[in-house]
Amino acid sequence: MGTVARDSTEISPEDISKNGGSANPKKLDAGALFVLKSEGSWLHCGYHLTTAIVAPALLSLPFAFTLLGWSGGVLCLTAAGLVTFYAYSLLSIVLEHHAQLGKRHLRFRDMAHDILGPAWGRYFVGPLQLGICYGAVIACTLLGGQSLKYIYLVSRPNGSMQLYQFIIMFGGLTLIMAQMPSFHSLRHINLVSLFLCLTYCACTTAGAIYIGYSRNAPSRDYTIRGVGIDRAFGVFNAISIIATTYGNGIIPEIQATIAPPVTGKMFKGLLVCYSVVISTFFSVAISGYWAFGNQSQGSVLSNFMVNGKPLLPKGFLVITYLCTLIQVTAVTLVYLQPTNVVIERQFADPNKGELGVRNVVPRLIFRSLSVIIATTLAAMLPFFGDIMALFGAFGCIPLDFILPMIFYNVTFKPSKRSFIFWGNSLIAAVSTVLAVVGAVASVRQIILDAKTYKLFANM
Repeated sequence: MGTVARDSTEISPEDISKNGGSANPKKLDAGALFVLKSEGSWLHCGYHLTTAIVAPALLSLPFAFTLLGWSGGVLCLTAAGLVTFYAYSLLSIVLEHHAQLGKRHLRFRDMAHDILGPAWGRYFVGPLQLGICYGAVIACTLLGGQSLKYIYLVSRPNGSMQLYQFIIMFGGLTLIMAQMPSFHSLRHINLVSLFLCLTYCACTTAGAIYIGYSRNAPSRDYTIRGVGIDRAFGVFNAISIIATTYGNGIIPEIQATIAPPVTGKMFKGLLVCYSVVISTFFSVAISGYWAFGNQSQGSVLSNFMVNGKPLLPKGFLVITYLCTLIQVTAVTLVYLQPTNVVIERQFADPNKGELGVRNVVPRLIFRSLSVIIATTLAAMLPFFGDIMALFGAFGCIPLDFILPMIFYNVTFKPSKRSFIFWGNSLIAAVSTVLAVVGAVASVRQIILDAKTYKLFANM
């Protein structure tokens, strides 16, 4: 292998390896040293990004369209895609800038600490990111259990097994997979995840078109749901759903997996990711809403069965649910990484070997405990999707729509007469308003649905 001349502003791989993948000369804690190894390529970055964004949550996009209609749905889906791609690109530029200065940030909280001040990292960004990511783990565990249940009902329509039993099964699988030592070690799993998301989205799109043209096609009504205040709140609830679907919240941690030099690699990874985003988000949203209109349910896959009877061949449904099930496992592992960083930082010894007994035992115990807690909460709260919409408004919008703009403006200090300064400021301001109103709409929806909530419900 040939050698490349070293840029004076970059840190060599040898320097990075001595510090566990960071260009920051200070000694790294075990969380950054073991979990956030900087050994990946831009392709690996693309796999991680795609798994984090193109998740089964996109199956709720036809439902979001029922609250926005055709024009509003397509407009919001397009706008959110453009803004998040721009925001993630800005985050990448800021991270690369600090890496070139010899101070590579491996975590979101590290960025906030250095750019906005220690209090922002410790008391706002760090807890917010951890809460959002752990909430995503709970939601994915619930979704994994539901996928297992769907497969079971296709084969046994009158089966007596309850949802919580399937959630526990999925939690057991996650508990085993969660012992993967580092984010980088998920690269092959996330490559498989990329192909799986393409597969189940293609199946979902084909299934919706098939049903739409079949003799059993449901009557289609594209009237926007609700009237008056209900419709207004529905619009903001739909915007929160779309923002959550595009949400990531772990861009710095994903970029941390890239081997130096990092310049330009994250942007290539984003191009890989958003090529998949465009082909999946729009196909599922448009075909699902076209086929089922305002009868589209929270997950469009639920529309594929009516009164326990499948509208598609059973084998086709099983393949779709199975791909969804396996891919959501990968998504769960990705969103466990911030929790794993905290666990390693608190309980591992950076001076001992990563796979030594001293570090493997606490890793096994506390990672297993975090999965058990998430599984228990998913089984107890099968209505967690409503709560996750609130998390999306409070967490995904600040992390993915607001902070990237602020980080860029504070880091590079563009002229207040420049387009980029006012463009970033406008996006941040509008996103703040949407976050507040979306949070209110989500709380209102939780209150309206509260009477149907029941612990360990078989939903």
